[in-house]
Parts: sequence; C-alpha cells; structure tokens
Amino acid sequence: MTPKGRRGGWRALWLGAALATAAGVAVLAQPSSNQTGGGGESSGPPSSETPPGVPVIPVPPEPPPPVADGNVVTSAPVANPKHHEAATNAAESEAAAKPPPLPSAPKPVRSPAAIIQALDKVTAETMRFAAPVGKPVRYKNLVFLVRACESTGLGSASPNASAYVMVDNAPLASEGVAPPPPKQVFKGWMFANSPGLNPLQSPIYDAWLIACMASPPPA
Repeated sequence: MTPKGRRGGWRALWLGAALATAAGVAVLAQPSSNQTGGGGESSGPPSSETPPGVPVIPVPPEPPPPVADGNVVTSAPVANPKHHEAATNAAESEAAAKPPPLPSAPKPVRSPAAIIQALDKVTAETMRFAAPVGKPVRYKNLVFLVRACESTGLGSASPNASAYVMVDNAPLASEGVAPPPPKQVFKGWMFANSPGLNPLQSPIYDAWLIACMASPPPA
C-alpha cells in the first residue's frame, strides 16, 4: 500500500472514532426519564393519562341530604335491621298469644228479703213466706233468720239468687210444760236455681229458697 493510501485509512479510522465518541456523549447527555430499563418499562412515575381506546367513567357526585321545610332531615341508620325485625315479630307474637282480659263480673245485687218455701212432711202442708233480712220469722216449730240475699244476672232469662239462712228448731211452749232450748238445725247458703243443692232437710220439715225480693215485705 502506498503512503497516500495509508494516510487515507488512518484518516477514516480517526473519523469513525470521533463519530462514536460524539454519539456516546449525546446519549449520556439525555435525561434519565427518557431512559428505559432492561424490561422496557419507564422508571419514572406512571402517567395519569388514560391509554387510548379505554372509556373514562366519571365518579357520580354524592346526593344532597333531603330537605323538609328548610331544615335538613337526617335519619339514624338501623344498627341491625334483622335484629329489629325479629324483635318486632316477637312483640307481635307475644301480643297475639296473650289472651284478652276477661270482663269483670257484675257485683251481686243485695235484696231486703228472701222468699222461702217450707214443707211439713207430717201433714204434707207447704207454705211460701217472705223473710226480711235480719228479722226472725217462725214457721211452726222452725225459726228462720236470713242474713243476706243476693241476686246475679238480673234482667236475663234465668237470674240466680242465693241467701245465707240460719234455722233453729224452737218448739212453742205448751200448757204447764216449759219449751226446750232452741237448737240450730241449718246454717249455710241456699240457691234458688238449685233447690236440691243445699236445702234444709230434717225428719219433719224441708225448706228451700225461691227468690230474693226487690222490696221489703209489708209488716
């Protein structure tokens, strides 16, 4: 190779080296944000821009609170709706299972006298008489003393009357013979609707309640 050719070759080598050095300096002079890593991902912060082709869904704004008569109405949320519903159902079930209160029974009406019927088994004689409350009444050898006479269900088809009666056996004095002391032969309640429930029964006399009188009998 001629000297002229050698000089041309060296000149080409120096020119290539200069170009390579200039290119390396230009790469180092670029900002780090434009450099990429080995995986091709950017080392800087992610861009907030949406990739092309993906629709953007805006966040709906919160609805304003309801307003009534110029005031903001707020309602306290229910902590546990299922628990509240169960408590309501339990209260309704308890109210349905509880029986209604029974109506109070009317008070019995007190009467001033009782009507009693007596039977003399020896003579088969019957007699119906009025016995004022608190006053003794004689029927042959029996003395009746009514302490109370009460009626219930007045105005109905079958009113019920009951009387508390005390009966003594007190024979009358005969000529020249002193009477024996009185002896109690009955004490208790008589019932007009059930005359056979608790009547006076003795070897000679029977007696039972007929009804209670609304007014005292004449003297």
